Amino acid sequence: MTAVETMKAVVFERYGSPDVLSLQTIPRPLPSRREVRVKVHASTVNRTDTATLRAHPFFARAMTGLVRPKMSILGMDFAGEIDLLGDSVSAFDVGDRVFGISPDMFGAHAEFLCRPADGAIARIPGNLPYHQAVVGEGAWYANGTTRLLSAGQRCLIYGASGAIGTAAVQLAKARGAHVVAVVGTRHIDLPGSLGADRVVNYETEDFTALGETFDLVFDAVGKTSFLKCRPLLTENGIFSTTDLGPGWSNIFLGMFYGATGSGRVRIPFPKDAPGFIQQLADLMSQGRFQGVFDRRYSLDEIAEAFRYVERGQKTGIVAVDVC
Repeated sequence: MTAVETMKAVVFERYGSPDVLSLQTIPRPLPSRREVRVKVHASTVNRTDTATLRAHPFFARAMTGLVRPKMSILGMDFAGEIDLLGDSVSAFDVGDRVFGISPDMFGAHAEFLCRPADGAIARIPGNLPYHQAVVGEGAWYANGTTRLLSAGQRCLIYGASGAIGTAAVQLAKARGAHVVAVVGTRHIDLPGSLGADRVVNYETEDFTALGETFDLVFDAVGKTSFLKCRPLLTENGIFSTTDLGPGWSNIFLGMFYGATGSGRVRIPFPKDAPGFIQQLADLMSQGRFQGVFDRRYSLDEIAEAFRYVERGQKTGIVAVDVC
């Protein structure tokens, strides 16, 4: 009999706090004909992971599993090297350094991960270290909003210091937009270093009373509302947010404005992950996009990484060294 190859993975078998996570030894996956297997060197812990772990909001269980999670391993971001190819794969070679996201079944909190060769995976530009290449998840969600922008339009990004917000600043600038970033005191120098045209400190200034209007207001942290930001919008301006809002108001307002055809309030769902990851790789190779990183944890410290992300105070991305 052939011995089964194994790997370490962080597994969760029920919803709950980070205490339900356990580091286990399980069989390595094998790629199908059109897949590649990646030896994962780095991943992240992000808001998507923490929400999925706790099944929040509750209706998300319709997609992730009603009683128990359908997936057993979290982790959307990955960066590593290809160590095995499916029979029909010609686009990659063993040894290629790659990064990407696994938006359907996650699985990157493990030493090996199989992904479609034509999926959301691309070669890492240059000699970028693995732990600095796990930039896809926040950028993908940011792109769901920033893709609405055209060159010359004006955009305000509230919460421009997290993984989504720092990505949004750079993606909006890449589209030729004028960007005003709103952050707190401890992050006041960050957005400007990423290209923001103006930075507003919400702790010392009322960002809703700037006397300016914007084509797009993006709440990247889910801590403001359409009603509060409405004076900032042009006649056809759009308010986009990553959160449901007080009393799920953003969902109801999104439905209302969707029915009227104006689409003024949106909770955008990101699209075309494969195309976007390649676009992101191109921006990185051109020096027009970079990840902003807060902390790094080892795989056996991942529960503490979840707890840190749940505090809601991280700057940019929390990386995990897998192997």
